[in-house]
Amino acid sequence: MRLFIAFDISEEAKKELEMLQSNIKKSSENNAKLSFVKEFHLTMKFLGDVNENKVEEIKERLQKVRFDKFTAVFDDAGIFPSESYIRVVWIGLSPEDKITLLQQKIEESLKGMFPKDNRFLPHLTLARVKFVKDKKAFIESIKKLKPEKISFEVNSFKLIQSTLTKEKPIYEVLGEFKAIS
Repeated sequence: MRLFIAFDISEEAKKELEMLQSNIKKSSENNAKLSFVKEFHLTMKFLGDVNENKVEEIKERLQKVRFDKFTAVFDDAGIFPSESYIRVVWIGLSPEDKITLLQQKIEESLKGMFPKDNRFLPHLTLARVKFVKDKKAFIESIKKLKPEKISFEVNSFKLIQSTLTKEKPIYEVLGEFKAIS
Protein backbone atom coordinates (compact mmCIF):
# COMPACT_ATOMS: atom_id res chain seq x y z
CA MET A 1 0.00 0.00 0.00
CA ARG A 2 1.19 3.49 -0.90
CA LEU A 3 1.00 5.76 2.17
CA PHE A 4 1.65 9.35 3.18
CA ILE A 5 0.95 11.65 6.12
CA ALA A 6 -0.69 15.02 5.51
CA PHE A 7 -3.01 17.71 6.80
CA ASP A 8 -6.03 19.14 5.01
CA ILE A 9 -6.81 22.75 4.17
CA SER A 10 -10.10 24.68 4.37
CA GLU A 11 -12.66 25.00 1.57
CA GLU A 12 -11.85 28.73 1.30
CA ALA A 13 -8.18 27.87 0.82
CA LYS A 14 -9.04 25.26 -1.83
CA LYS A 15 -11.06 27.85 -3.79
CA GLU A 16 -8.10 30.26 -3.75
CA LEU A 17 -5.76 27.52 -5.02
CA GLU A 18 -8.20 26.65 -7.82
CA MET A 19 -8.29 30.33 -8.84
CA LEU A 20 -4.47 30.40 -8.87
CA GLN A 21 -4.45 27.27 -11.03
CA SER A 22 -6.82 28.99 -13.46
CA ASN A 23 -4.44 31.98 -13.63
CA ILE A 24 -1.47 29.67 -14.30
CA LYS A 25 -3.42 27.89 -17.03
CA LYS A 26 -4.29 31.21 -18.76
CA SER A 27 -0.80 32.68 -18.51
CA SER A 28 1.04 29.59 -19.73
CA GLU A 29 -1.45 28.18 -22.23
CA ASN A 30 0.94 27.93 -25.17
CA ASN A 31 4.14 27.89 -23.17
CA ALA A 32 3.89 24.88 -20.82
CA LYS A 33 2.41 21.42 -20.50
CA LEU A 34 1.02 21.13 -16.96
CA SER A 35 -0.94 18.67 -14.87
CA PHE A 36 -3.00 20.34 -12.14
CA VAL A 37 -3.55 18.90 -8.67
CA LYS A 38 -7.22 18.18 -7.93
CA GLU A 39 -7.06 17.49 -4.19
CA PHE A 40 -5.01 19.74 -1.93
CA HIS A 41 -3.18 18.78 1.26
CA LEU A 42 0.21 19.41 2.80
CA THR A 43 2.25 16.21 2.72
CA MET A 44 4.21 16.00 5.96
CA LYS A 45 5.89 12.71 5.08
CA PHE A 46 5.66 10.37 2.09
CA LEU A 47 6.07 6.79 3.29
CA GLY A 48 5.88 5.10 -0.11
CA ASP A 49 5.00 1.43 -0.51
CA VAL A 50 4.40 -0.06 2.93
CA ASN A 51 3.56 -3.62 3.88
CA GLU A 52 -0.02 -3.79 5.18
CA ASN A 53 1.11 -5.51 8.39
CA LYS A 54 2.99 -2.31 9.43
CA VAL A 55 -0.07 0.00 9.34
CA GLU A 56 -1.14 -0.63 12.95
CA GLU A 57 2.36 0.11 14.28
CA ILE A 58 2.49 3.32 12.21
CA LYS A 59 -0.88 4.41 13.64
CA GLU A 60 0.22 3.59 17.21
CA ARG A 61 3.38 5.67 16.76
CA LEU A 62 1.53 8.60 15.18
CA GLN A 63 -1.02 8.53 18.03
CA LYS A 64 1.84 9.55 20.37
CA VAL A 65 2.63 12.76 18.42
CA ARG A 66 1.67 15.74 20.60
CA PHE A 67 1.12 19.16 19.07
CA ASP A 68 -0.93 22.30 19.62
CA LYS A 69 -3.32 23.40 16.89
CA PHE A 70 -2.15 26.40 14.89
CA THR A 71 -3.21 28.65 12.05
CA ALA A 72 -1.49 28.26 8.68
CA VAL A 73 -1.39 31.07 6.09
CA PHE A 74 -0.61 31.13 2.36
CA ASP A 75 2.73 32.58 1.30
CA ASP A 76 4.18 33.30 -2.14
CA ALA A 77 4.37 30.95 -5.12
CA GLY A 78 7.50 29.06 -6.08
CA ILE A 79 8.92 26.28 -8.25
CA PHE A 80 10.84 23.05 -7.61
CA PRO A 81 13.56 21.97 -7.94
CA SER A 82 15.20 24.94 -9.74
CA GLU A 83 14.63 27.62 -12.39
CA SER A 84 16.66 25.61 -14.89
CA TYR A 85 14.72 22.39 -14.21
CA ILE A 86 11.07 23.23 -13.43
CA ARG A 87 8.92 20.29 -12.29
CA VAL A 88 6.47 21.67 -9.68
CA VAL A 89 4.61 24.94 -9.06
CA TRP A 90 3.66 25.48 -5.43
CA ILE A 91 2.35 27.89 -2.78
CA GLY A 92 4.29 28.19 0.46
CA LEU A 93 2.77 28.07 3.93
CA SER A 94 3.55 29.93 7.17
CA PRO A 95 4.36 29.72 10.01
CA GLU A 96 7.22 27.54 8.82
CA ASP A 97 8.48 26.94 12.35
CA LYS A 98 5.21 25.41 13.63
CA ILE A 99 4.64 23.32 10.50
CA THR A 100 8.25 22.12 10.50
CA LEU A 101 8.04 21.27 14.21
CA LEU A 102 4.99 19.08 13.56
CA GLN A 103 6.79 17.43 10.64
CA GLN A 104 9.84 16.75 12.84
CA LYS A 105 7.63 15.18 15.54
CA ILE A 106 6.10 12.91 12.89
CA GLU A 107 9.60 12.01 11.65
CA GLU A 108 10.74 11.24 15.20
CA SER A 109 7.69 9.05 15.89
CA LEU A 110 8.55 6.89 12.84
CA LYS A 111 12.29 6.72 13.55
CA GLY A 112 13.73 3.35 12.58
CA MET A 113 10.78 2.50 10.31
CA PHE A 114 11.41 4.96 7.48
CA PRO A 115 14.36 7.06 6.26
CA LYS A 116 14.39 10.63 7.56
CA ASP A 117 13.35 13.33 5.08
CA ASN A 118 15.75 16.27 5.44
CA ARG A 119 14.28 18.29 2.54
CA PHE A 120 10.93 19.33 4.01
CA LEU A 121 9.53 22.70 2.91
CA PRO A 122 5.92 23.58 3.83
CA HIS A 123 4.07 23.95 0.52
CA LEU A 124 0.95 23.02 -1.42
CA THR A 125 1.48 21.71 -4.95
CA LEU A 126 -0.56 23.54 -7.60
CA ALA A 127 0.77 21.83 -10.74
CA ARG A 128 3.27 19.34 -12.00
CA VAL A 129 5.26 20.64 -14.96
CA LYS A 130 5.92 18.30 -17.87
CA PHE A 131 7.41 20.77 -20.35
CA VAL A 132 8.15 24.51 -20.62
CA LYS A 133 9.07 26.22 -23.92
CA ASP A 134 10.13 29.60 -22.53
CA LYS A 135 11.37 29.12 -18.96
CA LYS A 136 12.00 32.83 -18.36
CA ALA A 137 8.43 33.79 -19.31
CA PHE A 138 7.00 30.91 -17.26
CA ILE A 139 9.01 31.87 -14.16
CA GLU A 140 7.90 35.51 -14.52
CA SER A 141 4.25 34.42 -14.69
CA ILE A 142 4.68 32.35 -11.49
CA LYS A 143 6.37 35.26 -9.70
CA LYS A 144 3.32 37.40 -10.55
CA LEU A 145 1.00 35.00 -8.71
CA LYS A 146 -0.07 36.73 -5.53
CA PRO A 147 -2.27 34.46 -3.43
CA GLU A 148 -4.66 35.98 -0.93
CA LYS A 149 -3.33 35.54 2.60
CA ILE A 150 -5.93 32.87 3.35
CA SER A 151 -5.58 31.28 6.77
CA PHE A 152 -6.95 27.99 8.11
CA GLU A 153 -6.67 26.00 11.30
CA VAL A 154 -4.49 22.90 11.50
CA ASN A 155 -5.90 20.76 14.29
CA SER A 156 -5.11 17.27 12.99
CA PHE A 157 -3.09 15.27 10.50
CA LYS A 158 -3.93 12.03 8.70
CA LEU A 159 -2.38 8.77 7.56
CA ILE A 160 -3.60 8.35 3.98
CA GLN A 161 -3.50 5.51 1.50
CA SER A 162 -3.10 6.62 -2.12
CA THR A 163 -4.18 4.35 -4.94
CA LEU A 164 -3.03 5.58 -8.34
CA THR A 165 -5.49 5.33 -11.23
CA LYS A 166 -5.40 6.64 -14.81
CA GLU A 167 -7.79 9.51 -13.97
CA LYS A 168 -6.49 10.57 -10.54
CA PRO A 169 -5.22 9.21 -7.24
CA ILE A 170 -7.86 7.82 -4.88
CA TYR A 171 -7.26 8.70 -1.22
CA GLU A 172 -8.46 6.73 1.79
CA VAL A 173 -7.89 8.01 5.33
CA LEU A 174 -6.53 5.22 7.52
CA GLY A 175 -6.20 7.31 10.68
CA GLU A 176 -6.61 10.87 11.97
CA PHE A 177 -4.46 12.30 14.76
CA LYS A 178 -5.74 15.37 16.60
CA ALA A 179 -3.97 18.25 18.32
CA ILE A 180 -3.88 18.21 22.12
CA SER A 181 -5.36 21.73 22.36
